[in-house]
Amino acid sequence: MFEESPNEVVQSKLLILYILDKVENPLTNSEVTQFILENNYMNYFMVQQFLSELVNAKFIEFSTKDGNEYYHLSSAGKATLEFFNDRIPEEIKANVDESYEKKKSDMIKESQIIANYFKKNEAEYIIILKVIEKDIVLFSLSLNVPSKEQAKLICRNWKERSNDVYKNILELLINE
Repeated sequence: MFEESPNEVVQSKLLILYILDKVENPLTNSEVTQFILENNYMNYFMVQQFLSELVNAKFIEFSTKDGNEYYHLSSAGKATLEFFNDRIPEEIKANVDESYEKKKSDMIKESQIIANYFKKNEAEYIIILKVIEKDIVLFSLSLNVPSKEQAKLICRNWKERSNDVYKNILELLINE
């Protein structure tokens, strides 16, 4: 199996804390794992093991939103990171900072595609779909649907295909 020295284990866990501290929004398990694997900081199994251990030790907390679990640094994790920050080599921190800046625009883009729904009455759900760029609403659409399942499906499809939907609606409105 994979073996790391105790110092490497500590450094790897601190690196996960550093990444979660660096990002402005909580990350899913997939996002944390992808970021770490893309930068070859550790292998998949170690990432999963260390995330689990950090959650159990209460250095990382998670919340659930839209069926996804989002990791964020707890106050204990932040204090630990501040105390042991010097154990992460400056070169690795600089690499994380640089990689994060490159990914930041993708993360911002994703957070600016908004899909929400709420129950209006027993037989009606209201869906609000938006595209926001630099705090300006470029596109907003409200829909009424009869079921929660349809509302969830439309919200999920909007997040996955908003560029195509937006482009097609614009083309339909512009063409004569």
